[in-house]
Amino acid sequence: MHNKRIAMLHYAGPPGVGGVEATIAYHARGLADLGYAVRVISGSGGAFDPRVDHQQHPLFGSIHPDVLNVKKQLDAGTVSADFEALVDQQIGALMTLLDGCDTCIVHNIHTLNKNLPLTAALRRLTESMPIRWLAWAHDLAWTNEQYLPELRPGHPWDLLRQPWPNTIYVTVSEPRRAELAALFDLPPESIQVVFPGVDPARFFRWTDTTRRIVDQLGLLDADGILLLPARLTRRKNIAAALWTLAAIRQQAAQVPAREPDGITPIASQVAGDFRLIVTGPPGPHNPANPGYLGELLDLRRQLGLEGAAHFLYELDDPPLIPDDDTLADLYLLADGLFFPSTQEGFGIPMLEAGLARLPAYAADIPPLRATGQTQALYFDPVGSPPDAIAGRVLAHLSANAAYQFRLRVRKHYRWDAIIRDQIMPLIEGR
Repeated sequence: MHNKRIAMLHYAGPPGVGGVEATIAYHARGLADLGYAVRVISGSGGAFDPRVDHQQHPLFGSIHPDVLNVKKQLDAGTVSADFEALVDQQIGALMTLLDGCDTCIVHNIHTLNKNLPLTAALRRLTESMPIRWLAWAHDLAWTNEQYLPELRPGHPWDLLRQPWPNTIYVTVSEPRRAELAALFDLPPESIQVVFPGVDPARFFRWTDTTRRIVDQLGLLDADGILLLPARLTRRKNIAAALWTLAAIRQQAAQVPAREPDGITPIASQVAGDFRLIVTGPPGPHNPANPGYLGELLDLRRQLGLEGAAHFLYELDDPPLIPDDDTLADLYLLADGLFFPSTQEGFGIPMLEAGLARLPAYAADIPPLRATGQTQALYFDPVGSPPDAIAGRVLAHLSANAAYQFRLRVRKHYRWDAIIRDQIMPLIEGR
């Protein structure tokens, strides 16, 4: 549990529709997940998460009549007594709402002219309130032709093109950082970049069981995920999958990892962290099958794969057997189907992999060859050495642009990783 209170300030807040509003919602939820006390302050919006305190003040919005009246005067080049009165009101409101907060993340108010009295009020507080100020610059008025007719030299318009004291500036992309650095005449490296992200669980509408599996096993930080949807029977040749996984991890660890440009390395990343998910329980018709699970667990221990080869059956008591919706989620999460069975009548998982756009690495037996035809990568399930199978799988994945893109998004552009690896250091001053 963190003892810091984080405020987030914007003209509009969640659950309103918009890119900034969505960003605020994900930031707030993610920081609340990490134990921070979070308060969203906005001119419009409402409650969207019971853990997040939402405070609405209409004068902070862009469409309040008093704000629109002052904007009309400013657009005509007049800084009136109405402007100064509004600034004073907003200073008082901000001091009350920010009381007790350690950090304030401010979206766009430093660089956009939707409510210049609020910008001026915030600028004065920057010098007097001992808060860690983070200015999130999504949009820049002074570099956008749409807004230029509304701007003038001098106060308060110049506030939008000057770096403020006691303020850490953050942009959402490298091009935006270059644009802001040029506007402020600052070195680009003095401005932080924190990308927006995606939430795989919300995007794919994962089941609660899928969420629990992913969280419990830490799957989203893996370098690769292979799915083996099969019951725990000897003809499924699961031992060969364990040997191959060990070889894949060893070979992948020998290739130096390269972080994408502009990405901070994830501290928990393990080179060659490939995983295997085996979905089924012991087969129901052979009384020796439960003993086979024990053999597989012993082999997993011998190969040092306790944190890499996951048998869903052992995750819960009673055993976890994924339903159809959860199994479909796992197909969409995985990077490849690994199907080393020595005996099959047909091979339905091959068809499911095709629907999920999943590369299929399958045993070269007639039923699977007939199902996958030329669209799968085949290997001898008995005679092929694990090192050879591993090399072919890795070579195929390294040439697969869809896998490389998915891996980059999964590891670096999901909200929980962004908050953990980029936003938390800004809040904590690291």
